[in-house]
Amino acid sequence: MKISTQKRNQLFLVSLLIGGGLVGLYFWLIRGQQQNMDNLQSRKAAAARKLQVVQETIQNAPELENCLREANTRVAKLEDTMATGDLYSWSINMVRAFRLNYKVEIPQFSQIDARQDTMLLPAFPYKQATLAISGTGTFHDFGAFLADFENKFPHIRVINLTLEPVSAALGASQDKLSFKMDIVMLVKPS
Repeated sequence: MKISTQKRNQLFLVSLLIGGGLVGLYFWLIRGQQQNMDNLQSRKAAAARKLQVVQETIQNAPELENCLREANTRVAKLEDTMATGDLYSWSINMVRAFRLNYKVEIPQFSQIDARQDTMLLPAFPYKQATLAISGTGTFHDFGAFLADFENKFPHIRVINLTLEPVSAALGASQDKLSFKMDIVMLVKPS
């Protein structure tokens, strides 16, 4: 059976239109729906991950409460050793009491700076005060004093440390040093 050229062209044109329509339907309807399904699938997976995190947090709540309680206890213990009240007398008494176990002389204390905001951390709940001290001691004794001082008082820092040898003309041993340093201490909130 032979089809005329006109009929063949019409058949070809109809086939082309049907094929184009199917491709259009695919891109317009099916592909859009697949993208929507993919988006929903990824949102569902993200929501499932968030739900898992929330469930784990709920399960770990008692442990987190214990950690918070322990941290509050540690902070309270540290606050008990912080400067309070008359800062000048508190700091002098603290330094003199600590120095008793070391062969270090600390005869000079400057006036303590007024309470001020901390310079290291913004919006920190504690204030700080600075006291300058100077004295003498052997290299070994002063080193042990300084190391133990900063380890015993984690809320106190030594800054602006200056070490100089004491002249032998004053009758001092050769390993004797004079030191000057600033002690920056956190002040317990009122």
